[in-house]
Formats: sequence, C-alpha cells, structure tokens
Amino acid sequence: MNQQEFLDTVLPFKDKVFRLAKRLLVSSDEAEDATQELYFKLWKNKSKIESYDNVEAYAMMMTKNYCLDQLKSKRASNLTLVHSNYKDESERLESKIEYRDSASILRNMMNALPEKQRMIIQLRDVENYEYDEIGEIMNMEPTAIRVALSRARKTLREKFIKKQNYGIG
Repeated sequence: MNQQEFLDTVLPFKDKVFRLAKRLLVSSDEAEDATQELYFKLWKNKSKIESYDNVEAYAMMMTKNYCLDQLKSKRASNLTLVHSNYKDESERLESKIEYRDSASILRNMMNALPEKQRMIIQLRDVENYEYDEIGEIMNMEPTAIRVALSRARKTLREKFIKKQNYGIG
C-alpha cells in the first residue's frame, strides 16, 4: 500500500477518531496526541490494513483502547469525561441557560453510567455508528449493544425526568 492509498483509506474517519479520543480524554491536546499516535500505528502496520474488513472500526477500536490505557496511566489520573458540541446562537438567553443547565445535568448523569454504556452511547448517539460497527469496536454482539444502549437511555431518561420534576438527581 503506497502513501496515497493509505491516506485515502484512513483520512475519511480522522474526525471521528479525534471526537472519540476527545470524548474519552476530554483534553483537546490529549485527543490530538491520541489521534496522532493512532495514525502513526496505522502507518507502521499499513501492510496489514488491507486485510481488515472495516478499517474504520479497527481504527476506532484502537483509539478506544489507547485512550483507556491513557486514562489508566498516572498522567491522565485527573481527567474527567465532558462532552459539549452544540451551540445555537439564535436562542433567547433563557433558552440558552436552560439548555446549558440541562446539558450539564445530562453530561454528569452520562459520566455516572458504567463505562461500557457510556462508550456505546457515544458511538451510537453521537458518532452515529451502526450496531455491527460498535460490536467490532467494543468486541460485543449487536444484541448486547442494543440491550446496553436501551438500559443506558432508560437510566438517563428516568434520572433526568426526576431531576427536572423534583430536583432529585
């Protein structure tokens, strides 16, 4: 595989790799380092890339594993998971404040989910991966992914409704 073929194969999902890394590591600098490390590893193993059915899923799995390793290391011990990627400047101030509060509450609730559920929500609801692709990345059966996603959504929905209605969270 020459350099151009390699780039044509791996560049289309570079942003997804970065977003997953940022979701897991929070820091943009850490996410950039993770993305760069992943592409370096892919380049070193470019002869093997052609043997994978889904290079994107393989890269996302590598990203997930690398980021989780970083989170386990000493230098990443103070990182937390945060995700915010939506702003609509046309909303009224009250709506903006309400949205920001709701997003913050939901983000905190997502952070309290078990790691697998948190990852599955990120990959399915944020990155829009299909169940089969998530299965490859997470090394799980699509049925197990559907169940975990359903449970995570139900948990979030119930907690969010309680918080909104009663201030219980």
